[in-house]
Amino acid sequence: MLFRSIFNHLQSMVGGTAAPVVRPAWNDAVLFKRYLDIGVQNFLVPMVQNAEQARAAVAATRYPPKGIRGVSVANRANRYARVKDYFQRANDEVCIVVQIETREALGHLEAIAAVEGVDALFVGPSDLAADVGHLGNTSHPEVRALIETTLARIHRTGKASGILTGVEADARHWLSLGSTVVAVGSDLSLLSRHSEELAARFKSSPQPAAQ
Repeated sequence: MLFRSIFNHLQSMVGGTAAPVVRPAWNDAVLFKRYLDIGVQNFLVPMVQNAEQARAAVAATRYPPKGIRGVSVANRANRYARVKDYFQRANDEVCIVVQIETREALGHLEAIAAVEGVDALFVGPSDLAADVGHLGNTSHPEVRALIETTLARIHRTGKASGILTGVEADARHWLSLGSTVVAVGSDLSLLSRHSEELAARFKSSPQPAAQ
């Protein structure tokens, strides 16, 4: 069901200006192959702990000899064999963003960033907060300081950095520190928060008397 949903999202985005980014459930070559063949080019890979795992993600998205991606001659990604130079271009048109979400990953950050084919490192604030003992509290001073230090380390490697936040002020703060891949909010939070605000406004306003 999830795979079909992503396929439908890709179809709905045809002709638009946004580039879809897909977060696989895990760093798994089989998942990558399925997503690649339906046209996904940008990946956000969860829980990358070290350079070996980063290399595995890159390899899963590249055709041999640079990787292990299986060859399907006709698929949605190459418009069912209509893109004649697809196999020459495909490796260069994939973007890999790896998620840094634990103290273990922080210990290998520079090595992860040095992996050829890794385009950006994305801080996962919720999992990182949990891993350092502040589950559910990404605003804790220790967590925020750690994120700031991590972003600075990423920038020193020359790679792009990213982060997710549902707070607009935080998004602007991370952008001011040089992050370029900043996810602001989510569809679920937008739906739930705006629904609550709309309901609250009507509950608090006087209702007209019945005629």
